Amino acid sequence: MPSLSGRPLGDRWATVKLFVGLGNPGPAYHNTRHNVGFEVLETLARRAGSPGRRQRFQGEVAQATVRGTPVLLLWPLTWMNLSGSSVLATRDFYKIPDSDMIVVCDDFNLPLDTIRLRPAGSAGGQNGLADVLSRLGTPTIPRLRLGVGPLPAGWKTADYVLGKFSRQDRERVEVMVERAADAAEEWAALGIQAAMNKYN
Repeated sequence: MPSLSGRPLGDRWATVKLFVGLGNPGPAYHNTRHNVGFEVLETLARRAGSPGRRQRFQGEVAQATVRGTPVLLLWPLTWMNLSGSSVLATRDFYKIPDSDMIVVCDDFNLPLDTIRLRPAGSAGGQNGLADVLSRLGTPTIPRLRLGVGPLPAGWKTADYVLGKFSRQDRERVEVMVERAADAAEEWAALGIQAAMNKYN
């Protein structure tokens, strides 16, 4: 298993897990509903000691350890709807099985405060996840969705997900992000079924 610099990482990294957080790059999108996937990865990175990031695979990548498990954290910087190209390049370079990666993203079909883990399925209207599934050529990619809904009547989906959270909702979002990070760590350490049983 190569490191970000191309040097081998050793036997312990032979079964590395990949965490992918979806969002849009740039300060204009900070605190928007569409960027909660980025926020979960920021939380995981902070818990892991804020490992250094490198620009690779059309994104930012960091190597870390979660509950004793070697992981890669990937923030695609391709814009949300083109996230799949970054994920595909990272997966193929490190030869990571699809079952050993998890995509973390927002979902306006789920109410705020809700998280859902699934081992496979459709994108459910999340365009970034849809691009990942399309590029990788399979629906069997574990995903962790964070609820940012419901979509208010009369709102366009794009306007809603690109909007910022209110100050009142922000406190609830922070709790949800921490819980989602807990679920992602559980998945890395114990597998999808154990994490689903505990957090769904």
